[in-house]
Formats: sequence, structure tokens, C-alpha cells
Amino acid sequence: MSNVPVIALDAMGGDHGPEVVVPAALDVLRRHSELRLVLVGDEATLRRELASAGFSDETRCSIMHASEQVEMHESPSKALRGKKDSSMRVAINLVRDGIAGACVSAGNTGALMAIAKFVLKTIPGIDRPAIIASVPSMNGFTHVLDLGANVDCTAEHLRQFAIMGYELVKAVEDIPDPTVGLLNIGEEEIKGNEQVKQAARLIAESHINFVGFVEGNDIFTGNVDIVVTDGFVGNVALKTCEGVAKMISQGLKETFKKSLFSKVAGLIALPALRVFGKRFDPRQYNGASLLGLRGIVVKSHGNADRIAFARAIEVAMKEIKKAVPDRIGERVAEIIAANGGEFA
Repeated sequence: MSNVPVIALDAMGGDHGPEVVVPAALDVLRRHSELRLVLVGDEATLRRELASAGFSDETRCSIMHASEQVEMHESPSKALRGKKDSSMRVAINLVRDGIAGACVSAGNTGALMAIAKFVLKTIPGIDRPAIIASVPSMNGFTHVLDLGANVDCTAEHLRQFAIMGYELVKAVEDIPDPTVGLLNIGEEEIKGNEQVKQAARLIAESHINFVGFVEGNDIFTGNVDIVVTDGFVGNVALKTCEGVAKMISQGLKETFKKSLFSKVAGLIALPALRVFGKRFDPRQYNGASLLGLRGIVVKSHGNADRIAFARAIEVAMKEIKKAVPDRIGERVAEIIAANGGEFA
């Protein structure tokens, strides 16, 4: 593969498919002249979308036909075994074959994880891939993993997540020694179940900047760069955040509509509200990475709009430039060598 970043897009995935993927792709191409994209999906549909946008430069944005697509509520096993020519599968195959440096999909999360793990395999020493994403905080943003790929995790899995998250944030965010916290019900060493206590001991021995246990509020204070947890807790935390954000947004809208006075107050506060809304706009944080694979796969929110999907593409760009899977593989190999051939 050349030094030019190439990203394969599952153009048929998500709630909106080509109607969002194609405009988002063209937006990113305008911003990044060095980028090349491959739209994977129904060729006739994709050509119509490109034609309607007035785009015809196939040297920068080409099409790879795929005759099938994975439905949003389709079982991962059916998608893996029964749809080998789906846009999702073909896009991931391009990463495996070295034609693309990354795949971005807004499709079915379970299917994406299953297909990516089957096609790309995991990095030697990594048992399970984990989903990591950034969430807004008081000091910028915090990276959280796992966000739902692994419901039941051992202490060793949590250690692997910590190492992978550390290497990603160190590379992509250019933070020399990012801080890592383990999510718990308290910061004291006596708090928590045996799983997190054992995980804390393992992470502390992994030569990363482990600060110990953190609580749920620390995700948003910005006092730690990475928060590690299992997929069950991580997914609940993420969905809770999304619900609270929607509640606050809806509450503000209703409050400013209640009376003439509140409408006037709303107009006065509008500039500040716009700044606040832009800072915490979830579209700016779209793009969750599937860490631990021998290739880069980025999951976009299924309901992502044009702005959000473009952000996911740019997340993949960063990971290509920083060779994130290679960095994780090198760190894991170092730990295995130091422990006499075992990741322990």
C-alpha cells in the first residue's frame, strides 16, 4: 500500500446509507487533499449520488461494487456467514488485502465486530477487540473503553484494554504519557469487586501511567485521559450520557419557550448557547475505534448525519497516519518478551 491514506467506506451501512456517506466523503476529500476513498456498495446507487453532487474524480473517490448489505438489526452470525458480498464485508476485505488502510462503517455494530475479527484477526497477545471513543469533558475529552464489545471481561482483558487505549491516545493525541484510570465505585483500594481489584494490580505492572481507580464523574471532569471498564458498564455509561445530553437540550428549548420573558432571555443567551452546543455537539465526537485488530476499523453512529460521518472518517485518517495497530502490537510484543513469552 502506498503512503497515500486510503479508506474504505461501507456506503450502504447505517440508517441513512449513501445519502449521508457520499456527501460526508466529499466533504472530507475537500478538506484533505492527500486522502483517497473507496465507496463500497451498490455501484448504480453510488454513481447516482456522486453525479448529483457533481463529483467525477475517480482517482480520489472510486467505487467497489458489493451486491449485499447488512441490515441494522441483522444477527452477526447471519451477516458473517450468509452475506460474504455485503458492503461491510467487502470494505473490511480491502483492509485485509492492503488496498485500504482503514474501514469506516455506520452499520450494525455486532456484525461489524464479528466480521472484522474474523477477517482481520486480532493482534498476537490480544484476546478480544475493544471499542474506544472520546466523550466531551471539562478539559477537552476523555477516551473510554470498552463501550460494548465485551460484556463479560476478566481482569486480564481489562489490562489489555488499558494497554491498547494508552497506545492509541499516546499516538493519536500526541500525549507523551497519557493517564489511565480504571472505573470503579470508589477511588479507595478496598472498593470494588475482585475483578477490578485484580485488574488494577495487573495494569499497575504494565508500565503505563496508571492513576488507579476513578469514578463515573471522572469521565467528564477531564482529570484522566483514558477510562477503562468492561463493555457492559461502558455501554450503559455511554447511553446514559447520551440520554442526559438530550434531556438537557430538550429542557433548555422548552424553558426558553414558556413565556415572552423567557423567549427574550433565550435570544440574549443564544450566542453563548451556540458556543456551548458546538463544544458538546456529539457529532464532533463520532467515530469509535475497534482496537486490537490487525487493521483499522472505525464504527460510526448508525444515525450519523453528514457532519458526524465525516468526523468518523477523520478518526480513521489519524489512526492510519499514526499506525495504531502496529504501535499496539509492538507494545504487546515487548511485554510478552519481558515475561518469558507470556502476556502475564
